[in-house]
Amino acid sequence: MMSDTHVLERPPEGAGTDWTVPQNWDAFTREEHAVWDTLYERQIRLLPGRASKAYLRGLDLLKLSESGIPNFEELSERLMKLTGWQVVAVPGLVPDDVFFDHMANRRFVAGNFIRRADQLDYLQEPDVFHDVFGHVPLLADPVFADYMEAYGRGGLRALEHGALKQLSRLYWYTVEFGLIEEDDGLRIYGAGIVSSFGESRFALDSDSPNRIGFDLKRVMRTNYRIDDFQQNYFVIPSFDELLRVTIETDFAPLYDEILAQPDIAIAAIEPGDRVITLGTQDYARGRDAA
Repeated sequence: MMSDTHVLERPPEGAGTDWTVPQNWDAFTREEHAVWDTLYERQIRLLPGRASKAYLRGLDLLKLSESGIPNFEELSERLMKLTGWQVVAVPGLVPDDVFFDHMANRRFVAGNFIRRADQLDYLQEPDVFHDVFGHVPLLADPVFADYMEAYGRGGLRALEHGALKQLSRLYWYTVEFGLIEEDDGLRIYGAGIVSSFGESRFALDSDSPNRIGFDLKRVMRTNYRIDDFQQNYFVIPSFDELLRVTIETDFAPLYDEILAQPDIAIAAIEPGDRVITLGTQDYARGRDAA
């Protein structure tokens, strides 16, 4: 769900009808394992005091500190015991209905490749480091695991209502780029942040972005950008509240309401927003002028 620019039209040779492929862990090279280790060591030094407690706890529970790209069979065995989820390999970005069906059945799809050593800081298409290091630790948290399953079921319904764009914003601003309020301050939990050396600092330290209290309708009307650091971050009070709002909302009338309203521009502040920090947007202006 990070990008729709390279979605394949049909399962490639060697993939099942559900688009999954064998991970073939033994086929990863020493250099590829070394890239994982480099990325892991860089992030793990940065995330304590920045990442949510649930995310850091998941890293430990799933033993992601072990060297090299994780073996999905071993990882799934640990995860299944905790929350009933498993990790399955796919050849790349998959169609939306396939993605949602896997999530609704507690299967997290992960790319079966890793970036090159000269691509450490940016990769357009999510690789195994983004997918596993970024996403999987929170799947060890029972509440967030329930949220992800609920999102998968909701995605299948959104396709029927023609509201995929609106629902994808919820994924973007929570699962990928969400912040959470904890007792000792704001923390990051979105996979696009925790797996990024630059954004894991920018999201909490920069004066540029807006940080706004989470509101479901507001989030689902708000545009986002995929090519750089975010100009808005939405802050949830807890994973319990995120799950509660998701499962208690009747999305059909909400889609009807939102589809009749204009989108909210990136970086806009709306009446009724709970503004935690009002951003200067200096970084955005400098970026757009470059």
